Amino acid sequence: MSAPQEDAASLAGAPDAFGRLWTPYRMAYIQADKPMDGPCPFCAAPAKTDADGLIVHRGELAFVVMNLYPYSPGHLLVCPYRHVPGYSDLTPAETAEIAALTQAAIRTLQAVSAPAGFNLGLNQGAVAGAGVAGHVHQHVVPRWAGDTNFLPIVAQTRAIPQLLETARTALADNWIEVIP
Repeated sequence: MSAPQEDAASLAGAPDAFGRLWTPYRMAYIQADKPMDGPCPFCAAPAKTDADGLIVHRGELAFVVMNLYPYSPGHLLVCPYRHVPGYSDLTPAETAEIAALTQAAIRTLQAVSAPAGFNLGLNQGAVAGAGVAGHVHQHVVPRWAGDTNFLPIVAQTRAIPQLLETARTALADNWIEVIP
């Protein structure tokens, strides 16, 4: 015999306009709180060739690199060469170059793959979702209508229809500098 179901109106809380997507698998990331193993990948990448380091463009104070774990094809990261954890730790010159490289990344992605929009963001600190919390970096994520699907929810898998090196080569070969 099954227990009778309780009416949600009798439980604590007030209804609102938000839906809920319960993702208990995310608790593994929240509770992990472990330091990154090995050297900082953003400090190691500039010492490699562009192809081996997945670097799309090198500036004077910052560089643009493919995200090894992309949300969508062409997901770029704009990083200072200097290892600093936060946006407020950047010099004015680093901040200006990161902004200019972000603009150039957007223009280049528009020319190469014509995304319908972009997500831009800085996840500062592990608690905010930064995978490499010790080295600040700007995400440039191209987006297309219908580019997300059920796979991340049911299979913890992202479908990325383009290889990193294919995207890196196309972006590096077609890099568009921002006019000052």
